[in-house]
Amino acid sequence: MTTAATATTEQLKNAIASYKNQVDYLEIRVEQSESTGLSFRGKQLDSVDRSFSLGGGIRACHNGGWSFVTFNGLKELKDRIEEAISQAKLVGKEETQLAKVEPIEDYVPEEIKRDPRGVSLQDKRKLLESYNQILLDFDPRIQTTMASISDRFATKTFINSTGSCIVQERLDVNGRFAAIARGEDGIVRQGFESVHSRNDFDVLVGIEDRVRGAAERAVRQLEAKSVKGGQYTVILDPYLSGVFIHEAFGHLSEADFVYENPKMQELLTLGKPMGIEQLNVVDDATMENLPGSMKYDDEGVPGQRKYLIKNGVLSERLHSRETAGKMQEVPTGNARAIRANYPPIVRMTNTAIEPGDTPLEQMFEGIEEGVYAVRMLGDRLMAKCLPLQQPKAT
Repeated sequence: MTTAATATTEQLKNAIASYKNQVDYLEIRVEQSESTGLSFRGKQLDSVDRSFSLGGGIRACHNGGWSFVTFNGLKELKDRIEEAISQAKLVGKEETQLAKVEPIEDYVPEEIKRDPRGVSLQDKRKLLESYNQILLDFDPRIQTTMASISDRFATKTFINSTGSCIVQERLDVNGRFAAIARGEDGIVRQGFESVHSRNDFDVLVGIEDRVRGAAERAVRQLEAKSVKGGQYTVILDPYLSGVFIHEAFGHLSEADFVYENPKMQELLTLGKPMGIEQLNVVDDATMENLPGSMKYDDEGVPGQRKYLIKNGVLSERLHSRETAGKMQEVPTGNARAIRANYPPIVRMTNTAIEPGDTPLEQMFEGIEEGVYAVRMLGDRLMAKCLPLQQPKAT
């Protein structure tokens, strides 16, 4: 841990120690980050951004009442803590219910292969410009493009009144590439490709074929026939099935959505059959090098692998410490904050359907006419749909 991070940690520990007996629970999160981002729109360089920031948030809970206060500098820490405590006492009128978690002290460094902080903005621009030109040159029907790369390195410090002190480093490297094609009939279609890494800038290097794939899909969709309205047997590819289970079921597993809604508690009773026996849905924070992966969530709870549905049966929910305490269940490490100046809420990590053992060709058997939905556009449930006139893999 760097000297600066150590100094910050000691300052936060001392601040917590001075106030921890005034409320039922107190925590401070601080995030220091540096980031760059570049984007092209069509032939034009649309933006070049570089930023350094420090921000933080304080949560206090007293008699079941929560407050959240943000700050932009450690000099104002004392005043902001007192403000958070005062607000919590104003709203607290019930019993504080937080599931018990053992105190943790840990430092989690990011094992970086090629650090984007060592790559100049000029080199990043050249790399992005070359990919953008691939999209523009692919076909005359490509009308415009949207291409961007970004990287962000952050050090997140978490201290709470029960003894936890966790410092985690995090790197995110992203590339997004979109081509917009227009046909002679005026129809517009878009192809999209994205890449991500938690530890290596080189995920953006040598991906010409993947970038070209975005343009190819945009052009190919200009000839695609629309699916006639009706009811069909549908097969989703792995990309789209992941998005589907995230939207259709994953959010229903977030306990902050469930515990205040008696109707949802009735519908989502643990042990209730939710699908065929072969259906297994997981939420897994322990997988390596994925956007939702983490060792600890933003309440200092270890990230875990959970079976939301096991053998077709609803088996677990996603929790913060508060929802686990109120529902008398176990914390799952799913309290997540966008940044330190946002309060953590219950959200998924990496959610997916586990693979089965049925070959793709066998899935198509017996389908006289159906829909094979392939990929998605961004994070939305949009895909190229292909009618299956014959029961065969395509």
